[in-house]
Amino acid sequence: MKIAYASRTGNVESIINALGIDDPLCIVSGNEQINEDFIIFTYTDGYGDIPGEVESFLNINSSFVKGVVVSGDMGYGEAYCQAGDKIAEMYNVPCLYRVENAGDAQDIVKIQEILAKF
Repeated sequence: MKIAYASRTGNVESIINALGIDDPLCIVSGNEQINEDFIIFTYTDGYGDIPGEVESFLNINSSFVKGVVVSGDMGYGEAYCQAGDKIAEMYNVPCLYRVENAGDAQDIVKIQEILAKF
């Protein structure tokens, strides 16, 4: 399964690198296109918002999204990882995993286990 990701501060990119994902699609402008099923990895922007480039990307490629993994900061309380919940609801896909910032080794193992099911 293809992996697409957006990373502003480097946390999500760090997760992608730790997972050893082959040829992930990095979302920069939101105009990128993908023609196969994918899981999106994203950060949470502002106070629980979906990043603008991720919204644009999903508007173009929504028919292929199969799940979301989201990074957030618990310091934002109820807004923690809300971007993933919003994407899951908007596109009727599961929010597969919520991770604080770049996560830790245990998070990476859990995400690998989830991805192995796809």
